[in-house]
Amino acid sequence: MTEKDTNETRFTMTQSQLAHLGEGVVSYLREVDSDELKSRFPGLPEIAPGLKLWALFAANGQPIMLTDARATALASAQENNLATVSIH
Repeated sequence: MTEKDTNETRFTMTQSQLAHLGEGVVSYLREVDSDELKSRFPGLPEIAPGLKLWALFAANGQPIMLTDARATALASAQENNLATVSIH
C-alpha cells in the first residue's frame, strides 16, 4: 500500500462563491417549451403556447436571451465572450 499524497491541495468555497462560479464566463443553452417559460418566469410577456424555443442562461440560471434559433443563441454567447454548454 502507498501513503496518500500529503501535498494534495484542497479549496473550500462558500455558498456565495459557488453561486457566482462561472459568472460572466460560462453560459448554458437549453431548448425550452414556451409553457415551461411561463411557469419559471411569471413576468415574461405573453408567448404562444407549445412553442419550442432556445434559451441562453448565465451560469447562475439568469436568462440572457430567448430565440427560436439555436444558432442565434450561440452567436449571442460568442459575441459576449461566454463559453457555452448545452443542457439536455
